[in-house]
Amino acid sequence: MVDSCPLFLYKIHMLTQLFTSKTRIKLLLKLFLNPGVSCYLRELAKEFALSPNALKEELDSLSHAGYLEREQNGRSAYFRANTKHPFFPEISSIVRKTIGIDQLLDEVIASLGKLDAVYILDDYALGKDTGLIDLLVVGEVDRLRLDELARITESKISRKVRPFALTKKEFMTTKAVFLRRPHWRVI
Repeated sequence: MVDSCPLFLYKIHMLTQLFTSKTRIKLLLKLFLNPGVSCYLRELAKEFALSPNALKEELDSLSHAGYLEREQNGRSAYFRANTKHPFFPEISSIVRKTIGIDQLLDEVIASLGKLDAVYILDDYALGKDTGLIDLLVVGEVDRLRLDELARITESKISRKVRPFALTKKEFMTTKAVFLRRPHWRVI
């Protein structure tokens, strides 16, 4: 029991570092919603309407704690979620729950039939909580049920859901158009 105490204290310390500011929460939403997104300081500062210096402190702190990976490319430092961090699955889950995507996806997957793929498109795929979730569902689905689930989910998560349903054949002919847009494949 004594040997596990330092690890426990370390984990508590890591969590207290994680949720200390609104800026930090914005960063987590942006970078953990879609871990494939990589952003540089000035881009984030402009998006969050913050000074680069204030944002740099948060990015450095999250990087130092191991939650973010930092990659230098010339004069710019790029940041992204560290998917190898032991807390990555939990943080990612917290972020998805915060904006309600997990609830939407669970309902869609459980009740629509044979799904080949589900994508989050556009702003949410970039980690931006704009209040509009574009959802692309590929497979043999009941489109009326999908629209009904979207309406039900909207009332639960206080966000507009715009679903697109395509058969696998339809998706294959328009795949390039959809996947040129920012996207995050859920299943």
